[in-house]
Amino acid sequence: MSFFKVKSQDNLPVLLWAFVPFIALFTTIIVEYFSDEEQRAWLVGENGPYEVLQVIVLLLALTLAIYTLIKTSAKHKWLIAWISFASLCCLYVAGEEVSWGQHIMNWSTPEYWQQLNDQGETNLHNTTSYLDQKPRLLLVIGVYIGGLILPLIALFKPKTLEKPLFKRFEILYPTSQFMIVAVICLFIKMADKLADVVDFQLLARNAETEELFLFYFVFLYLLLMKKRLISVKS
Repeated sequence: MSFFKVKSQDNLPVLLWAFVPFIALFTTIIVEYFSDEEQRAWLVGENGPYEVLQVIVLLLALTLAIYTLIKTSAKHKWLIAWISFASLCCLYVAGEEVSWGQHIMNWSTPEYWQQLNDQGETNLHNTTSYLDQKPRLLLVIGVYIGGLILPLIALFKPKTLEKPLFKRFEILYPTSQFMIVAVICLFIKMADKLADVVDFQLLARNAETEELFLFYFVFLYLLLMKKRLISVKS
């Protein structure tokens, strides 16, 4: 597979992998720049636009995963397991983002759960880093590997990906089209680190913005896997 010569079956709409990420990042920076402190707090707050967009992107990704599972041949068991895992992750993160409906229905958190949850919400990710920061780190690593490292290997050391170990999992690899979203995620991460050094904050909450683009990467990936797996002959 050549990452820089995308096969027709792998080719995603340029609107989705190029224009949407660039426009989203540019719009985010401009809107926050011209917003006051109260408006920026609303943007990144509970039930704010960022959180809503995150949930929408995750639900779209979940829909793609479920559709792919329905249409994929049962003979491809390990691929079905991979997409099933992705769908469960999308469901979990989407549910956690809205505290499984608490942010919508505004119910009170039981007292016993408030003692376990450091933000007093009915979710799991605020109870331990093993359900929050560590899974997020794995996603970030996956985005960097799939969106940056593999395409760069394909560009400078293409024969490496022809080795049996890499070839075996070829169907799982993103294409070079994913580099834009991965670079944006890396850019936001670097901006966050830079803010600790200089007195300048590019975005109100870099982590929230980064998460939106991380989830968008997942959406694009599941769209790619849908195109690939449904085209696989049974």
